[in-house]
Amino acid sequence: MRVVIAGGHGKIGLRLAALLAGRGDRVTGVVRNPDHGPDLEQAGATAAVLDLEAARADELAAVVEGADAVVFAAGAGPGSGAARKDTVDRAAAVLLADAARIAGVRRYLLVSSMGVDDPPAPDRGEVWAAYIAAKKASEEAIRAADHLDWTILRPGSLTDDPGVGKVLLAPPPVPPGSVTRDDTAAVLAGLLDHPGSAGKILELREGTTDVLEAVAGVS
Repeated sequence: MRVVIAGGHGKIGLRLAALLAGRGDRVTGVVRNPDHGPDLEQAGATAAVLDLEAARADELAAVVEGADAVVFAAGAGPGSGAARKDTVDRAAAVLLADAARIAGVRRYLLVSSMGVDDPPAPDRGEVWAAYIAAKKASEEAIRAADHLDWTILRPGSLTDDPGVGKVLLAPPPVPPGSVTRDDTAAVLAGLLDHPGSAGKILELREGTTDVLEAVAGVS
């Protein structure tokens, strides 16, 4: 299949690109910085340079055209302020949905976060609150888009530890926990193969079930 990943150079996006390209899929990663292109090429993907905070939907649609699925794995990052949580984590996710509509692409995977259903803890600060609000708003917008066959994945606390291939994947609520970015990318790849997961919100953390078995079990 052909897959377009918004946030193609992110820690999840780059891992997902490598997994998909490694199995023979055609992958395009949307990046803002042209210097990130070689990393995507090394992963077996193609880079499309586009600033998701400034691009129009039709510009992104030109990248998405002909894709079988899109994945929103972009994020403003830990060093960004509250304003960019909205412009990236919410607005760019909506932009990708609009681009998918224009391009006639229905399959959409959104990487969200555990905890969006709960009020943010006051001690986490305003930036965390803005992040949770942006993720919640992006979920609501994607769920309301009747032109999409969407799946929302809410991973727990993300780590850079090596993947173990064992997860807990289920509709909310799932007890809080951590999960590796390797395993998160593997779950996303599996969800792309299972159209039966469309229309579902799924939470993800480390567990005892093989990734492919876990994905099949919710699909």
